[in-house]
Amino acid sequence: MKNAVIGNNKQKANLIVLGAVPRLLYLLQHETSGTELKTECAVVLGSLAMGTENNVKSLLDCHIIPALLQGIPAFTRRRLLSPDLKFIEACLRCLRTIFTSPVTPVELLYTDATVIPHLMSLLSRSRCTQEYICHIYSHCCKAPDHQTILFNHGAVQNIAHLLTSASYKVRMQALKCFSVFAFENPQVSMTLVNVLVDGELLPQIFAKMLQRDKPIEMQLTAAKCLTYMCRAGAIRTDDVCIVLKTLPCLVRMCSKERLLEERVEGAETLAYLIEPDVELQRIASITDHLIAMLADYFKYPSSLDHDLKHAHELRQAAFKLYASLGANDEDIRKKIIETENMMDRIVNGLSESSIKVRLAAVRCLHSLSRSVQQLRTSFQDHAVWKPLMKVLQNAPDEILVVASSTLCNLLLEFSPSKEPILESGAIELLCSLTQSENPALRVNGIWALMNMAFQAEQKIKTDILRGLSTEQLFRLLSDCDVNVLMKTLGLLRNLLSTRPHIDQIMSTHGKQIMQAVTLILEGEHNTEVKEQTLCILANIADGTTAKELIMTNDDILQKIKYYMGHSNVKLQLAAMFCISNLTWNEEEGAQERQDKLRDVGIVDILHKLSQSTDPNLCDKERPEGRLKACLGGHYPEVLVDESLMKTVFFKSS
Repeated sequence: MKNAVIGNNKQKANLIVLGAVPRLLYLLQHETSGTELKTECAVVLGSLAMGTENNVKSLLDCHIIPALLQGIPAFTRRRLLSPDLKFIEACLRCLRTIFTSPVTPVELLYTDATVIPHLMSLLSRSRCTQEYICHIYSHCCKAPDHQTILFNHGAVQNIAHLLTSASYKVRMQALKCFSVFAFENPQVSMTLVNVLVDGELLPQIFAKMLQRDKPIEMQLTAAKCLTYMCRAGAIRTDDVCIVLKTLPCLVRMCSKERLLEERVEGAETLAYLIEPDVELQRIASITDHLIAMLADYFKYPSSLDHDLKHAHELRQAAFKLYASLGANDEDIRKKIIETENMMDRIVNGLSESSIKVRLAAVRCLHSLSRSVQQLRTSFQDHAVWKPLMKVLQNAPDEILVVASSTLCNLLLEFSPSKEPILESGAIELLCSLTQSENPALRVNGIWALMNMAFQAEQKIKTDILRGLSTEQLFRLLSDCDVNVLMKTLGLLRNLLSTRPHIDQIMSTHGKQIMQAVTLILEGEHNTEVKEQTLCILANIADGTTAKELIMTNDDILQKIKYYMGHSNVKLQLAAMFCISNLTWNEEEGAQERQDKLRDVGIVDILHKLSQSTDPNLCDKERPEGRLKACLGGHYPEVLVDESLMKTVFFKSS
């Protein structure tokens, strides 16, 4: 049977159909079977597992994993119950093949709590057992809970010494284990930094593996380990091993001399390393002409299906790295856009058949959209808003989040794309995003509407309110996600600017807005939320007729009074903005309003605060010094916030 199935998938399928698997498992587990017979059974089962995915499914249906694990004797303090190492290695080799198959659920490694410690006890048996078990661990560690389970079973301590094994295969599998253990896991990464192996710390061992005389596979995997430890906060971004070793190594992997798979892996890992750190982005951008080097990623032929897959992988990696490079620095963004046909490549990437390429292209576009200059020039010249709006139609959430973040930037006041985006029906699209179950999409939808409402005409503000509906607006004001709430308050603040607009909106929605303001000021919210809410009140107080909604609401006046005496200066200032706009002497009815505020006790609080040593409260020469303005005269109404450019981070695959 063994000789018949080697390299012959048809024969393997025939044997499975004929019922060979249950019989082999029976012989493997039967007490009367000799060790040599059991070993042969494990070898044949391993050969069957190396066939098609259907073969592996058939083996799983026959419960091969528990049968093999049951067959492998556990290690005891006294002795190994079976002395035959060949049988153990054959079982582990078969398990390795099954667990690394794409059709095998990795959870099968964790459902039985005895499996991992059982395998851990076999690590020291031979180089083969070390290689196979590390391979199983590295492949099946896919989630934080997997990392935790393996960590708690001593995987770090048991595998660390294998990094100095005489066997290259063992060293590589151990290294791969550490790369998956450290990924986005601060607990494991902080532990790894202090692990000693033969007198050397793990980061030092990883750094030695980056040397040019080491195999490329080892260099790349060691660079991943150091990258993930750095991103998890265990290694500083300015550490020598990151700046002078890891980053240059990853840049080398992007060279056209490297294999396609190496170029893809190098670019994606480098993108992940430099993404949050502007200094690493600057260093990478001037290392080995990286920006120009990435342009070659778009020149891979894609005429055949096989070539198309590789072309997609290269383009995806290049877009990701360009996105990270241009995340913060204006000069780098300029260099990227000046790369040959770059904007055309991004626009074409937005309509790629591969969803991964589309997502990476949107990320790149989003990163570049944080440049005011590019919004006014390249983005306008290539009308990128058109393909972006197309991407936003029926896209999966992962793309929608980044695409809508990009749209937020294109809707800023200084962007020439704002007007055509408005004319293309963006309000309806953005209003629909605010109803998404995904909090990130709700935030982006309301953020974009907030940008749209900044210094907008009354018609646009009316269209936003109509499209959003009063019910949805106040549903967002009670959203449990603080980011959604803050952006909704920002939208209200932008809508309630310019006196005629304030009066018009409050005449139709005043009752609901005042109710929402009251609920937020009474609720358990942080300082930033309450400050924004008080600023909305200050804008309302600047209206000609709208201010009466405050003056006739004793509950609101008492809340303003309360926040004027609050221990937080920001809330005091925001409350005094309201009083400043209510008490301007030159406005009609100012005396009556001042008299009422005196009756409420607000003027007394103002006089007490005039004794404050805080310059923000008392210095009339400074824009923040509002107290003296409240005591005598008007201070201009609070200005709405200009939104910061949106940024979105992504995970490495």
